[in-house]
Amino acid sequence: MLSGERKEGGSPRFGKLHLPVGLWINSPRKQLAKLGRRWPSAVSVKSSSSDTGSRSSEPLPPPPPHVELRRVGAVKAAGGASGSRAKRISQLFRGSGTTGSGGAGAPGTPGAAQRWASEKKLPELAAGVAPEPPLAARATAPPGVLKIFGAGLASGANYKSVLATARSTARELVAEALERYGLAGSPGSGPGESSCVDAFALCDALGRPAAGAIGSCEWRAEHLRVLGDSERPLLVQELWRARPGWARRFELRGREEARRLEQEAFGAADGDGTGAPSWRPQKNRSRAASGGAALASPGPGSGSGPSAGSGGKERSENLSLRRSVSELSLQGRRRRQQERRQQALSMAPGAADAQIGPVDPGDFDQLTQCLIQAPSNRPYFLLLQGYQDAQDFVVYVMTREQHVFGRGGNSSARGGSPAPYVDTFLNAPDILPRHCTVRAGPEPPAMVRPSRGAPVTHNGCLLLRETELHPGDLLGLGEHFLFMYKDPRAGGAGPARPPWLPARPGATPPGPGWAFSCRLCGRGLQERGEALAAYLDGREPVLRFRPREEEALLGEIVRAAAAGAGDLPPLGPATLLALCVQHSARELELGHLPRLLGRLARLIKEAVWEKIKEIGDRQPENHPEGVPEVPLTPEAVSVELRPLMLWMANTTELLSFVQEKVLEMEKEADQEDPQLCNDLELCDEAMALLDEVIMCTFQQSVYYLTKTLYSTLPALLDSNPFTAGAELPGPGAELGAMPPGLRPTLGVFQAALELTSQCELHPDLVSQTFGYLFFFSNASLLNSLMERGQGRPFYQWSRAVQIRTNLDLVLDWLQGAGLGDIATEFFRKLSIAVNLLCVPRTSLLKASWSSLRTDHPTLTPAQLHHLLSHYQLGPGRGPPPAWDPPPAERDAVDTGDIFESFSSHPPLILPLGSSRLSLTGPVTDDALHRELRRLRRLLWDLEQQELPANHRHGPPVATPP
Repeated sequence: MLSGERKEGGSPRFGKLHLPVGLWINSPRKQLAKLGRRWPSAVSVKSSSSDTGSRSSEPLPPPPPHVELRRVGAVKAAGGASGSRAKRISQLFRGSGTTGSGGAGAPGTPGAAQRWASEKKLPELAAGVAPEPPLAARATAPPGVLKIFGAGLASGANYKSVLATARSTARELVAEALERYGLAGSPGSGPGESSCVDAFALCDALGRPAAGAIGSCEWRAEHLRVLGDSERPLLVQELWRARPGWARRFELRGREEARRLEQEAFGAADGDGTGAPSWRPQKNRSRAASGGAALASPGPGSGSGPSAGSGGKERSENLSLRRSVSELSLQGRRRRQQERRQQALSMAPGAADAQIGPVDPGDFDQLTQCLIQAPSNRPYFLLLQGYQDAQDFVVYVMTREQHVFGRGGNSSARGGSPAPYVDTFLNAPDILPRHCTVRAGPEPPAMVRPSRGAPVTHNGCLLLRETELHPGDLLGLGEHFLFMYKDPRAGGAGPARPPWLPARPGATPPGPGWAFSCRLCGRGLQERGEALAAYLDGREPVLRFRPREEEALLGEIVRAAAAGAGDLPPLGPATLLALCVQHSARELELGHLPRLLGRLARLIKEAVWEKIKEIGDRQPENHPEGVPEVPLTPEAVSVELRPLMLWMANTTELLSFVQEKVLEMEKEADQEDPQLCNDLELCDEAMALLDEVIMCTFQQSVYYLTKTLYSTLPALLDSNPFTAGAELPGPGAELGAMPPGLRPTLGVFQAALELTSQCELHPDLVSQTFGYLFFFSNASLLNSLMERGQGRPFYQWSRAVQIRTNLDLVLDWLQGAGLGDIATEFFRKLSIAVNLLCVPRTSLLKASWSSLRTDHPTLTPAQLHHLLSHYQLGPGRGPPPAWDPPPAERDAVDTGDIFESFSSHPPLILPLGSSRLSLTGPVTDDALHRELRRLRRLLWDLEQQELPANHRHGPPVATPP
């Protein structure tokens, strides 16, 4: 008995229905491979038996010199491992007789004294079938072992194993299986054998273990299809595999019985209202991927039959009994067919007056295919127009949440990558291997996304990006296929008016020239003109353009922003550019957005570079010789830096908006799109250019502000706030109430604060701008303080009190301006150095080096030693020995730098989070609305210039209400 077969009541392994010979445990090819030999052409190959032993009486043909095959008797005599191996090879390559022990088979047993009639050599099997070019590669595949279940034809074994090749037809395997079951005559029986083969059919059955019987693996068939005589079961098994949780097996049934079961199953699927497609031949079967219709499986007792020792007469009676059971249900089958036939004909016009005569059963089968009931629990697509009527189906059911339309194809030639997975195959020439993807989850709406370069229309409009798909929408694929999407789960939740009907009057057109170019909207010329006028003058945040007008539109927006023309709001340029990005991301094809971003970033960079050059040329140090330098004032710096600050604010918001759109594009894009990586790289390059613009404008802004501060800061160390008759201002005082020595420095801070507020700079960038200004002020004042103490007496208690008072007045004013926390953090080191000098002389003389280091941790050992060594204690008095640093810090004091480095400034961190641009509600700013109208009319003029002179129209004017 071969491995994998079982007696009645055993447990078959449904997961291994087909094992290639090279992997089968008792494979002849594997055994010969162990011997180091190839298949001998002279050795005949026959099917292995599951219930009979090998026949040692049958003579073997002479083997080639390099292969030695022994008879069973000889192997037994030889003994050892080699004898056991030769025995297994003999059992595979030779036919089996009865289970009795002896050289010859028992009388009456077919094939006991000669080879089976179906046994052929491998060359004969290959030569008996005409070659098929599409399967040429599979013709050379190794043979395989098929298990054919008898479904009660014989007892003792539930199935028989037959050896098949890729060219073996179903009829050949039926004849061979009948011989294995003992239901076919000998080779010399003549026509009787052919009639016996005609009475049986090979069925492809799908099923799963019965509920509650997992341990015993009881078979429960649910789908059945009768294989045609010329079908190749081995290829069918290889190309169409069962889904997870399902198992397949081949069954040998009476042809009439098989047709009856298949027809009843198909009728049950039509009558249950579920729309489950029955598994019929390729010409008539449904397109759904879920398989066939339900089929009643024979119970556990259906495999009972006559005993293993019964002769051909008992098996013949058993066959007659099975045929009689099939014939008993013939009347009921004909009656049901007649009822369905009358129901189908009653749907035709004039059917009540027509005389219904006898109809060919084949015509009736084709007629019943026209009565299609859509599924009630799954979305599906209804075919409205196809490519080939003979191959297209009417209903395409979605069996997964994600459904892929495409042409399929072989594996990719590059790297051997597998072909894309496709649910519905469409054979039109303009369908891509992966054309379109539809996602329909449990909750509406469904989403449809075209693949790159795939022609897809949605309700008559070209679809370039992912969009919602509602029940009743029309989906066109290529130039041939047109589907209507239906979702029975939605019930009546869909729109009452089909979305593909002509738009109602007043609907927003998709583009400037659409109103005059559309001829399918059902509106007159005047109505279309009014719709266009409403768009041109409307306040909706929409700016539509064609790719050919993109360069002119972007250039106009950037040019107007650089020139400062009009009275646009501060973030107006960013808003207009964001509308262009939004239109490209929503309406234009997938690869357009990266190109637009690259062009946009380059235009902004060029405009900023030109503005920086203009500001630099106007600086005093760049004037011709002989022209006196005029110091920069806060007002002049504010005017010069306003264009740069505007570009920094607009670029920051535009970068945040672009980042959001790129993330959306990456999520919506097909991850298997080979161009996706290239698109993302282009987007990264464009965003890097925008980063560079922000960095450069920030650097230039703080450079000119610190350049102005540099000339005003020394007054904080030299001016005396305690002038005669003057009172110190309190917190929140105006700039005019501050001491004269502090007004220039505070004036720079106030000008910078007003400039950032007027340009609507991002709050994060405002904080970092003043952080850099305070860092520069602290380092510059501290370096000046260190430098002042070297040449002349400066470190005195009275001078330190004046510096402390000036610094407190500056910090109080900044606190009132909302910058107190940032100023306190960056002025900490200067404050601690001044506090050290403000300590009374008597208290300072009592302090030691260690205590001073603890009280002033931000000062380095070199800076602390410099302040103490140059402190003025009085005439002729030097620093006390307690101020001397210990030996451990002597090196740090001698080699340390007393000046602050300007290179340790905090890094610029770009803002994170969503953009502050508002593109949802109507445009409320009148200046922005005027600019939007101007750009729309500019696009209209550009579109009209491409038309002949007699086809041009002026801008339409809306009729007043």
